[in-house]
Amino acid sequence: MKLRTLLNILGALLSILGTTMVVPIFISLGYGESDLNGFLVSALVCIGVGFPVWLFTRYSRTLTNRDGFAIVTFSWIITAIAGALPFYFSGAIPDITDAFFESMSGVTTTGASILGNPTTLPHLENGIESLPHGILFWRSFIQWIGGMGIVVFYIAILPLLGVGGVQLFKAEALGPVADKITPRVRETAKYLWMVYFGFTLAETILLAVGGMDWFDAVCHSFTTMPTGGFSTKNASIAYYGNSYIHYIMILFMFFAGINFTLHFRAITGDVTSYFKDREFLYYLGITLCITLCISLGLYVQGNSWSHHHFRDSLFQTVSILTTTGYVTADYELWPYFAQFIILLLMFVGGMGGSTGGGMKIIRVILILKYIAIETRQMLHAKAIIPIRIGSRYIPGDVIRNTVGFFLFYIFIFAATSLILSAMDLDLSSATGLAASAIGNIGPAFGDFGPTENYAMLPDIGKWLLSFCMLLGRLEIFTVMVLFSRTFRD
Repeated sequence: MKLRTLLNILGALLSILGTTMVVPIFISLGYGESDLNGFLVSALVCIGVGFPVWLFTRYSRTLTNRDGFAIVTFSWIITAIAGALPFYFSGAIPDITDAFFESMSGVTTTGASILGNPTTLPHLENGIESLPHGILFWRSFIQWIGGMGIVVFYIAILPLLGVGGVQLFKAEALGPVADKITPRVRETAKYLWMVYFGFTLAETILLAVGGMDWFDAVCHSFTTMPTGGFSTKNASIAYYGNSYIHYIMILFMFFAGINFTLHFRAITGDVTSYFKDREFLYYLGITLCITLCISLGLYVQGNSWSHHHFRDSLFQTVSILTTTGYVTADYELWPYFAQFIILLLMFVGGMGGSTGGGMKIIRVILILKYIAIETRQMLHAKAIIPIRIGSRYIPGDVIRNTVGFFLFYIFIFAATSLILSAMDLDLSSATGLAASAIGNIGPAFGDFGPTENYAMLPDIGKWLLSFCMLLGRLEIFTVMVLFSRTFRD
């Protein structure tokens, strides 16, 4: 691993992050609030450290695959640290552990928050709604840049990486295969960000038209498209009793869970690309079937049918499946059948190439097909049975990677649940936290359900879940390869 190259890119990234703090600085000035000094200090720290590091290492940019994994992992860690600075220096979150947890939850688009508990943060009498506007914007903004990917963002705006961008793009790709729109990685990154920005802008306008004020509309759009789930309100989207707003949020959460390559193809004229894609059809089918099942469960529980039940069922299905984590209802009050479905959805996630977390639908499909084929081969030992999704042949290395990912995912979930239970957390809370963190969901179960927050979690638990969030966002192997003997040799 080339340390000079690593420092060069991390220095540039830190400088960029410091520069982006200009926006919340102007917001703080506009509202005349107390977070201004926190942003000024944070920006100076980021630029003061990052720019000299980049300047003195700028002539070394050749990357290997090994460098790519290290740079991507440390880029996300550095971003989380930089994102935590305004929380800490402004006094909004005066505890370093809490500030880092909130930031890591933001940049990994998890949406788990320590805010809202007057016991741990007594100066925030109204929880999230007591935060200055600059901090609220920054919470949303770090989710937005984390949604499409920190490194993809970097590749898109700066032509500094050269051929090394390929290694970084592959290391950060969400899904078993890195899907490129064009042969050139930088052009692919730019197109993805253009689509991402376009959806964000469209949602902002539609939310504002529906009665949400412009500031909240921007913040919620910044956290919908990355499937992040941070809200400017304590009650999340339940604060808005407007069905129009709920359905707009559902629509854009659903869009965010789709492979952005399909969006690009649709925008450039091939609208049928959605329905030609087998993974999208599964994604749509799962959404509709789960919504129907939960609606029926609520109907049986209440012995009556209402539009409210259907809307909440659809909203929570899309929110959890896409790993956004917004809530309009407390699903822990739903029938156990519906709660179990919600738990299962935490493991699934959106489509490969989307901003959603979880294992991804494409991997679930591949695992099921692999099980079916292995069962058939027990009867036909010499048969060579290829795995296909639609007309697309899936290579053996992708299958092996998927099976390995699945086993690693389940192992980390089990190990995290075990460690959390050793902290005297009940089984529901421990397993819910583990599933939520590695799946980048946000709300969990038990003491950390959709109406609660993470404030009372022990500090060691917050650091553990921060690591799980990073693992989930970078899909495990990108991080874990750094601990392998092969990487060190």
